Amino acid sequence: MINISSEAGKSPLPTGSVYSATKAALDAITVSLSKEFSGRNIRINSILPGVVETEGSTSAGFIGSEAETKFVANTPLGRTGQPDDIAKVAVFLASDDAGWISGEKISVSGGIYGL
Repeated sequence: MINISSEAGKSPLPTGSVYSATKAALDAITVSLSKEFSGRNIRINSILPGVVETEGSTSAGFIGSEAETKFVANTPLGRTGQPDDIAKVAVFLASDDAGWISGEKISVSGGIYGL
């Protein structure tokens, strides 16, 4: 199982309390369920994206905004993420190559921490 969470679950933003709280809860569920299902050979992990250019972030007016520019300036890899950046990690986690990974919260954020 691969949950899609958010860096916001670790570092809530102003006006994002409900969003951040639900993502933090999802991360807690990930860890708890990974322990509950460990004996069944079921791996459960969360991917925590940073700022990603999606239909939602574009329609909300975030992409191309001053806020996006600020986030990119604070992102060590210096760009907004793309859906493919997240998809590659999800494919890896679903593969046998990730067979020893469970209960993890994996940041996929271009290096930004503490949005």
